[in-house]
Parts: sequence; structure tokens; C-alpha cells
Amino acid sequence: MKTCEERLARINRVEEPLKGRPRTWLVTGCAGFIGSHLAERLLELGQSVVGLDNFSTGKPENLFHIRSSIGEARWKNFRFIEGDIRRLADCREACREVELVLHEAALGSVPRSIDDPIATTENNVMGFVTLLVAARDAGVSRFVYASSSAVFGDHPAMPKVEPQIGKAVSPYGLSKHVDELYAEVFARCYGFEAIGLRYFNVFGPRQAANGAYPSVIPAWISALLRGEPAYVNGDGKFSRDFCHVDNVVQANLLAATVEAPEALNQAYNVALGGETTLNELFEMIRALVARRLPQQRGARPIYRELRKGDLPYTRADIGKARRLLGFEPKVSVMQGLERTVDWYADELAANPGEMGEHRSLVNA
Repeated sequence: MKTCEERLARINRVEEPLKGRPRTWLVTGCAGFIGSHLAERLLELGQSVVGLDNFSTGKPENLFHIRSSIGEARWKNFRFIEGDIRRLADCREACREVELVLHEAALGSVPRSIDDPIATTENNVMGFVTLLVAARDAGVSRFVYASSSAVFGDHPAMPKVEPQIGKAVSPYGLSKHVDELYAEVFARCYGFEAIGLRYFNVFGPRQAANGAYPSVIPAWISALLRGEPAYVNGDGKFSRDFCHVDNVVQANLLAATVEAPEALNQAYNVALGGETTLNELFEMIRALVARRLPQQRGARPIYRELRKGDLPYTRADIGKARRLLGFEPKVSVMQGLERTVDWYADELAANPGEMGEHRSLVNA
């Protein structure tokens, strides 16, 4: 059994060699929340990155953040393609001369999928297959893709272990399960190496706080910083396995570089392996916001009806990812919330709403 220290050493051994061996990576959804963090870390490690995004949910200012963070010298190693994973020509162009793919592009959100199952299927299933074909034909050596805890559906077991999957409760969860099945078929039919990462409630800077389908953490942070109502779906006793985006970046790098044959062509839970109720989460966020805005110490959430497709509890067993990938989450929920609240507070203070400027910087 590997110790935590040994797993952390494995992580360092993954990142250090990358600095001395530049490769070309494709990050789809590179202007999105998770995709932008992946692209940024790869560029920091001296890698060449091709980014593909159609800006349906991604934002040009996320690329602006990357450019500002890494500097002009490293930014030159980034090539952006405004394109769509549903178009084979765009996928072929994106996969050209690429060795590794990190596939994040998708239409997220369970409620969105219930409202528009056609769009969810077109993007998350047909887009996935289209990119798989392009990556296979381009000779890509490893394809790492974003799956979801929604794959577990209505299976009651806790914690969630990878083989135990129930019936789908949303088009989104079904679409991610179909992706995993397609990856298996490509492994069998074409010898194509793919690894799926089942994300559990990822959060962090750059996650959308507004719009029709915001995630709970950025929505609450934004609401409290602005002095607006914060809504809880249900009684707040439901719990989630919240996972900071830095842990997700780590899992992607490990999956892309793992060499053990037994680790390939399967899916892994990516989470902390813990539980936080929504009421506990609200108290944590409120306390952090109150450091900046003392008047928010007494803020209370507004409770409302549950949403369709929401599962009451999620907690991951991450033993498989630890054992086969060397995954070891570095950032706790509280540490992640501190970083996230600070980022949103700084963004709000700077009022970064000049989309036109950001777009010109991206394409310059």
C-alpha cells in the first residue's frame, strides 16, 4: 500500500519530466472552467497546447486569464482554434500533430440536459464520438476525457465505487455513461488508449457564477459578495463530494502519463472522498465572505424546492485512482473555498466585464 507521501512524490515525478520533454496536447473546451486550468498548467510546464472551443459555454476572458498568468513567452506555445467538436473537420484540424488529448468540451449541467436533451446528446455523445474518430485517425497516443459522477445514476451504494452503476436519472448522466461505453469499444476495436475521469462537484476560480445553470459554489459566492439572495435547493441536508479544480488538473496529468497497462481503458472517480452538506457549505462560504464583508455574517439562505435529477448524496471512493494512477488530492474543501472566494472577490473589485478587449487579446 502506497503512503500519501509516496503518491505525492509520484505526482512530482510526473510534472518534473514534462518540463524537460515538451509534447503537444489538445485541450478541448479550453475556454471553459476546467479546460482553461488544464491549458494553463500545461503551458506552465513548458508544453505546447492546442485549444479548441466554440464559446458556447466557455469564455474568451478565461483565455485572457491564462495569457496574463503565464506571460508572453509561454503563450507563444498556445494555438487556439475556434471550432466545434460536432464537426469532424474541426476535430481533425485540432488533432493534427497532437500526441495527447484532454477532452473537456461538453454541455454540462443536469438541469440543462433535462431542459434540452437533444443539445446534450449532440454535444456530449456525437461530439465525443467525432473527436474519438479524429484522434484515432491522427495517431493520438492517449485520450483522457471528462466523465461525471452523474454516471452512477440511482445506485444507492455509498461511497460510490466505479463498477456499481444504477439507472440514469438525467440525459446528462446517460450521455457520460455512453461516452465511457464508446471509449471501451474504441479500445477493443482499434487498440485506442482512453481513460475516463468521473468528476465529483468540481469548483474553483473561473467557474460560471451566472446564467441559467450556475453551480452552487460560484452562485453563492457571487450572491453573498453582491449582497443578493443565495438559494438552497431542498433543506440543505443533501451532501456532495466537493473537489477543487487543482485536484482535477493533477488527475488529468496522471491519467495522461500513466504507463501501467492495467491502468488504461477504464474510468476513475476524481474527488476528495468526503462529504459536505449544503448547509455546511453555506456556512463555510459565508464565513469566508464575512472576512471581507462583515455585514454578511448574519446572511441566511433561501430554501426552495429540489431540482429534477438532483441526487441526495454523493461521496466517492477514490481508492482505485490512488492505487492505479497515484492520485492524491492536495487541496481540501476549505483551502479550495478560500482560494475561490479570494478570486471572485478580486474579479468583482476589478469589474472585468470588457469582453471585447479580452477577445482581441485572445486572438492577437
